[in-house]
Amino acid sequence: MLKKIILTLFRFLVGGLFIFSGLIKVNDPVGTSIKLEEYFEVFSNDIASFFEVFKPFSLELSVFLIVLEVALGIMLLLNYKRNLTVSLLLVLILFFTFLTFYSAYFNKVTDCGCFGDAIKLTPWQSFYKDIVLVVMIGVLFVLRKDLPDNTSKVTSVLVGGSAVVCLILSVLAIRNLPFIDFRAYKEGVDITEAMQPSGVLEYRYIMKKDGEEIVMDEYPTDERYEFVDMQLKNPDALPKIADFGVWNDEGDFTEAILEGDKLLIVISSYDKMDAKKLGNLDDIMDVEGVETVIVTATAADEIEQVMAVQGWEVPYYFGDATVLKTIIRSNPGIVLLKDGTVLKKYHINNAPDLEEVKNSYRY
Repeated sequence: MLKKIILTLFRFLVGGLFIFSGLIKVNDPVGTSIKLEEYFEVFSNDIASFFEVFKPFSLELSVFLIVLEVALGIMLLLNYKRNLTVSLLLVLILFFTFLTFYSAYFNKVTDCGCFGDAIKLTPWQSFYKDIVLVVMIGVLFVLRKDLPDNTSKVTSVLVGGSAVVCLILSVLAIRNLPFIDFRAYKEGVDITEAMQPSGVLEYRYIMKKDGEEIVMDEYPTDERYEFVDMQLKNPDALPKIADFGVWNDEGDFTEAILEGDKLLIVISSYDKMDAKKLGNLDDIMDVEGVETVIVTATAADEIEQVMAVQGWEVPYYFGDATVLKTIIRSNPGIVLLKDGTVLKKYHINNAPDLEEVKNSYRY
């Protein structure tokens, strides 16, 4: 009886968590692919250059893992093909555990993206979470013969249908923008305000005296204490945005970008840019009172080539590629700013017309 209760509890916890995690990632497959690219980059430098081969397929691998994660969670809840299900779950969680351990121990990828941008975990928190899952899935694997085995056609249709739905939603999220924006640059955010602490930052100090470490709320005046480290007591007060910045050869233009009405054309990568659709932006670049600027992570000669081909004469600035990908999951993408507040964001596939841009600044 106890065994049955434990197996049922573990089955629902693991299955529910996999479905929850997968559905959050379905919302933003591009974000997951960015994390995979980071891992492949780290592994190619630290382990073997072979991992470089996977970088161009990060998006496809992202969608595959997302659909697999949701499907396996549903399969476990429905007791569908128990041997296959628990075996694949064990392989998948061991893979995830390796990634999170590598991130935590070597401090390489500081956010594994386990729950997308919706729930942020530290590398060690992600690793401990995976260890718990390894234990639960390990128990399910060892005792899999005690689990019911459902292979009905109805269940097959449900599992297959859920996988297809996840695939369709993933493609829609890729071809448009995430259905729900959990990032710091979502519509309505005042970037200038988000770059400031929300309160006074408070620290505790780790000091050493006579070989013993002591945690103190105030820095001691006694010179016999040796400083070891300091820890932030209220991390929630940290700025929500700490990495936004734009510049060019003439200097920093971050403050200037966050003043007045701006239409940003964000290009995070020249090689991956959807250049065929840049012409969709021609009509919206001449709105009276709205300055159009390009913010890019590409080289100057590349962006100047783009501007020459398109016949554009607008200023351009540089920004960090990771930040630009965080701002908008489109390359290129369109961001409308009013005094630093994000009014609207558009995927290049859904570029606004002239009237829509004008109306955005009339609220």
